[in-house]
Amino acid sequence: MNAAIPQPVFALSNPAGLYDPAPNGYSHLARVEPGARWIIVAGQGGESADGALDPDFRRQVRQAMRNLLTALEAGGARGRDVVKLTVLIVDHSHERLRVFGEELAAAFGADHRPTCTLIPVPRLALDGMVFEIEAIAAVAP
Repeated sequence: MNAAIPQPVFALSNPAGLYDPAPNGYSHLARVEPGARWIIVAGQGGESADGALDPDFRRQVRQAMRNLLTALEAGGARGRDVVKLTVLIVDHSHERLRVFGEELAAAFGADHRPTCTLIPVPRLALDGMVFEIEAIAAVAP
């Protein structure tokens, strides 16, 4: 017996009059239905479970996405339930944006583009940390 797939409690969209953000992997607007259960995940960096931090940007992003998915799952959500991301990148560049977009698509699926704010920063909480991501998800109660 297959479990019923929960219906989305939100809609992502891009209002007319705003540029198309799809190539950068996000949407302009998320509308969440009344009664949704919110899951709010603190900033996740690229640390492994033992606290190790790989110096490679892509590997940090990939690990941070794994950490985010682990936290979401613990809260009863999936990557496809995320409606809002905040991303912090040290030494931001178009190359780092491309890497983030690729890793986000790998983690959430290429067709799921939550709203997102990317903030270039001079440093993060830990020495050697170059990427951090926090999320807000909405799921059916």
